[in-house]
Amino acid sequence: MKSTEHKSLSIANPNPPIDSIQKIALALGFLGLFILLLSLFNVDLPNKPIFLALSILSVFIGIFLYARQMYLNQPEGIKNNGVWLKGFTNRGSWAWVLGVVLTAFYVVLYWYPEYLGLGKGKPNTGVIVLFDPLSYFLKNQAASEWFVYGVLYTLAIVGFGFKFIFKYRHNKYQIVRTISVMFFQLGFAFLLPEMLLRFNQPFNDFKNMWPLNYYFFDEWHLKELLNHGSFGLFMLIFGLAMIFIISPILTYFYGKRWYCSWVCGCGGLAETAGDSFRHLSNKKVSAWKFERWMIHGVLVFSMIMTIAVIFTFLSKNPKLSIITRDQFVWGISIFLSVVIALLVFYKKSQFDKDTRYTIFSLGVIIVGAILINHFSGSKNILFFQSYKLREWYAFFIGAAFSGVVGVGFYPLLGNRVWCRFGCPMAAILGLQQRLFSRFRITTNGGQCISCGNCSTYCEMGIDVRSYAQKGENIVRASCVGCGVCSAVCPRGVLKLENKSTIGRINSDAVLLGNDVDLLTLIKAQKQ
Repeated sequence: MKSTEHKSLSIANPNPPIDSIQKIALALGFLGLFILLLSLFNVDLPNKPIFLALSILSVFIGIFLYARQMYLNQPEGIKNNGVWLKGFTNRGSWAWVLGVVLTAFYVVLYWYPEYLGLGKGKPNTGVIVLFDPLSYFLKNQAASEWFVYGVLYTLAIVGFGFKFIFKYRHNKYQIVRTISVMFFQLGFAFLLPEMLLRFNQPFNDFKNMWPLNYYFFDEWHLKELLNHGSFGLFMLIFGLAMIFIISPILTYFYGKRWYCSWVCGCGGLAETAGDSFRHLSNKKVSAWKFERWMIHGVLVFSMIMTIAVIFTFLSKNPKLSIITRDQFVWGISIFLSVVIALLVFYKKSQFDKDTRYTIFSLGVIIVGAILINHFSGSKNILFFQSYKLREWYAFFIGAAFSGVVGVGFYPLLGNRVWCRFGCPMAAILGLQQRLFSRFRITTNGGQCISCGNCSTYCEMGIDVRSYAQKGENIVRASCVGCGVCSAVCPRGVLKLENKSTIGRINSDAVLLGNDVDLLTLIKAQKQ
């Protein structure tokens, strides 16, 4: 007897087969990875420039062809079909395998690069020697583990960036910001810094800044800049301008999205290579509370570490400094006091009671500790040996959190784990965005059908639907302005805007056809 075949009644095939072009694309991608794997196990490839080019091009063309065939054969519109049913995108077996592989790679990269073939005074071997030809071409030096990582990182952003563009091709905002991220990663984060070394100039990622660039105020880096004449001085001034002038101005007009979604390499990798996992971000209130304590704790840690490192530099290098360490102590104390006072007295209506007390208490403790420590005559500010703090920060935050957890846990915790819970740059920009920015996401609550797409695909764990249902503007410090919530909304409820700060925070809005006058009338009747 013939077995009864159960066919789907759906007009569209629920399990479309992989066509021949996608099979070729997969073959090319695995060929490129196979070449890297061979070199990892010290297989002596005869013509390394050709094999390296073949590996990089194979992976890139494979990603490009597969994504193009997947999305351009479908009607425009974002397709997230089956993401909660596939093991790869719903913490299944393949997700755990990928998570373990990525985590292991970062552990080896940060702490055991010799297993990748780093020579450490000897000629490179393994996978690192495969990248020597490209390294010599760009900077006339042998490759390091960080050069290999930079190439692979850039390849991932550019390759999966095209995938992202194909997927969101109906949305101009998504296309433009993805091209921006690809441009800044390829040009300003990879090619330009590497080529500076060829001309005996200091390595400098021009799109990066403190506190994400936590080594900016390290003694070795400051000396390197100051010892390279006018160009080094330019990079030092530009770095300071990015912190105190350029970044605040851009954040005021555009929110933190100008950096987190348009420029930053961490955000770029999350948006492109990590797009398939964006729905895995935890939306619970408990996760939001943990997020706020965690990310601001990291920010305080980075500030204390930086203050200590600068204090030590000024103590050891008075001839290279334009200010004394005493002037620095008083300057940083006054600066922190003024900032905290302005926040407490002029923005207190935008903080809850616990937040106001926390900011005030933290400011008193830090400033008090700095001054007490200064008058005690200690050589280490805040009673900590600065380089120990620097080592702890580099290990726990710079390596373990941002790399191992931040990327290795994409398939398990979502693509913005680092940006959401650990990035001090995101914390600073988030505070500016929440308190001093024109950016918000407006909502047309009367049109919301509560489908939940916006909340599902918010990579920062924001329950966007709860705002939309009330017709309340979304003004959150954690929002990176990626705009995907707006892109996946079937009703056009959400819109990214830069307008006046007046009326920007409307937490009293309710779903009454967006008729705020009616809400005012109800309040008046209660009084």
